[in-house]
Amino acid sequence: MLYSYSFSNRKRDLSDILSTVVKEEPRFISNFKNVPDARMRKHEWLEDQMQGRSITASAIASGVLTVGPADAAKVKAGTLLALENTTALFAVTAVGISSVTVELAAANGSGLTVAALPAAGGVFKVISTPMGEGSINGDGEENYAHSNAEYNTTQIFRKEIVLSGSALAVGVYGSADNQLNRQTAFALADLARDLNRVALFGRRVEPAPGVKGEAGGLYAFAAGEDGLCIDADSGTIDSFIINDGAQAVLGAGGEPTQILCSPGQARIISNEYRNNLQILRSDDRRGAYVAVIVNDINGKGMTIMADPDMPDTEAWIIDPEGFGLASLQGRGISDEDATPSGFDGIRRTALGELTFEFRNAKQRCCRIKNLMGSAEALSMLRAD
Repeated sequence: MLYSYSFSNRKRDLSDILSTVVKEEPRFISNFKNVPDARMRKHEWLEDQMQGRSITASAIASGVLTVGPADAAKVKAGTLLALENTTALFAVTAVGISSVTVELAAANGSGLTVAALPAAGGVFKVISTPMGEGSINGDGEENYAHSNAEYNTTQIFRKEIVLSGSALAVGVYGSADNQLNRQTAFALADLARDLNRVALFGRRVEPAPGVKGEAGGLYAFAAGEDGLCIDADSGTIDSFIINDGAQAVLGAGGEPTQILCSPGQARIISNEYRNNLQILRSDDRRGAYVAVIVNDINGKGMTIMADPDMPDTEAWIIDPEGFGLASLQGRGISDEDATPSGFDGIRRTALGELTFEFRNAKQRCCRIKNLMGSAEALSMLRAD
């Protein structure tokens, strides 16, 4: 080797440095916390059993609600329900595979009776399941920690860190150690931006002979036909659409805490909320545009994440609690010397194999599609 430096024969673990870079990125990737290492290239996890505290009846006849099996499993005899937007209280008397039978427990001044329930069905909020004295195992509401399994695949990321002999000779940034650390920081910043785009748009491809493994992203896991979605029908993003998305996530059992959108759409949101916008600067959220608004569904704050990689006509209402970044065991991001014999300079390679976890993405994420482009919407706002 023509040039020497203090860690020339060492392999450096860059996982902690990458975690810091990712955390400080004012982008979608900053939502991903480190989780235990993946043990296989097909990385599996157990989905949380998230139950929205409501059931939906597709039809009602003589006090019998026609519901899906998943909704029927949320209640038991004695559970109290209330039809959405009414004050009457109903008690469950029997539960079938796809039916729930109710009786009027208290009219609460509504004048509503079992016979007056809408035949077309509706949404019933689960109030509670009262317990008697001396209850035994099995009497309570069942709530399992996990349900089915989901998986993602690992993807190999590689960055080349090169310093030419001329750059080393000039020495503007000091010693070879300092220059290599600076170039490594640049490489990890590039990697964080790559990870951000994969976390958004990546497709899930299992590795095989002649096939490179690819990690799936948000659209791969949450934008399917059975995912939560609101069609804006070329309208502008506003509090109504945001609250519709928050209500969908909350109804599915999630906790909506973030609005993910393009910077242009973030400007439109801030225009509506400009009188009560709170600028947030903290250790875990940094960037040119980070703000919190209070939604009308549960009165809690939602962070606006303006990500330049987001399509301008799309947005997401997100509960990021289920996001995670995992390295394949023993394959976290690290760099080592790769300088070939006779090379005029120093070459190191940063290499690692990573994947993403999206736990309950179809319940924690609601897509807002077909928004009016931000340039057109801002032009309309300026005209007004």
